[in-house]
Amino acid sequence: MDAKLKHLEFVQGVVNRLSTNSFLLKGWSIILISALFALSAKDSDKGFALLAYIPGIAFWGLDGYFLALERCYRRLYDKVRATDKDKIDFIMVIDKGQGWKNWFNASCSKTLIAFHGAVFAAITAVVVVYLIKSCAA
Repeated sequence: MDAKLKHLEFVQGVVNRLSTNSFLLKGWSIILISALFALSAKDSDKGFALLAYIPGIAFWGLDGYFLALERCYRRLYDKVRATDKDKIDFIMVIDKGQGWKNWFNASCSKTLIAFHGAVFAAITAVVVVYLIKSCAA
């Protein structure tokens, strides 16, 4: 039973690292986009606000990738949990299944859409405000 628990700890450690990476990625996303907004306001070059879409898309994709991998490792955890204690082999190979489909489904999950959708709404709002101000001037 000790081997089974150790294997489950290994898998859980990977899941924890992936979720930590996802959390840090969200923080970096906000920091970078905020910096681009600050540059667009400071230098009066509103193009920096449009550039905010690029890291927004990139971070959303990476976040989806981490979530897809996390789901794969959770399936491995369930597989190890159901495995007989005498057959534990400490293999950490995951079944990525349908690859792009897993990534797309993870990227379109409720939590990622809520977070990154709000980021995109904020970017769009800033761009619209800049466009309205430039048309009025």
